[in-house]
Amino acid sequence: MRTTRALAVSAVAFAAVGLAAPTAAAWDNPSNIVVMPSVIARGGQVTVTVDGCPNGGTMTSTAFPQANLSPVNNSNTQMSKGTATINSSATPGSYDITVNCSGKTLTKPQAFTVIGGVRGGLGGSSSIGATPADMAIGGGLVGLALIGSGVFWMRRRSESKI
Repeated sequence: MRTTRALAVSAVAFAAVGLAAPTAAAWDNPSNIVVMPSVIARGGQVTVTVDGCPNGGTMTSTAFPQANLSPVNNSNTQMSKGTATINSSATPGSYDITVNCSGKTLTKPQAFTVIGGVRGGLGGSSSIGATPADMAIGGGLVGLALIGSGVFWMRRRSESKI
């Protein structure tokens, strides 16, 4: 009975080690590239986090110049983190990120999207300052306000004599 129990415990232990081995090996290779935010305007900054990159490395994309990844200072993680500024000349669309950690590379296709600016115009404005038409309209409104207040006070004055 003891032999059977010991044999069962040994089998479970070997199975646990066998299942954990691929997980331990995965920490030696960069994996799981996360880009925040996933949609960014030109000139904005993205933060990139990479699992399995405990010593830092570099990240590249056609939307930004090469940037460094620094190890995250936490004893329980095997991650690196970095920020990059999107080029102001980047065209709108999806971009890939390639990470290089200790000579091993990983590419995440369509990791983030760059959006373009709004096509704004003059908004109908063709000059600076008040035009003669603006002055005429403003003067007319001020004149109407004076006439209206004069009539109001004249009626009130005549009502008090009654």
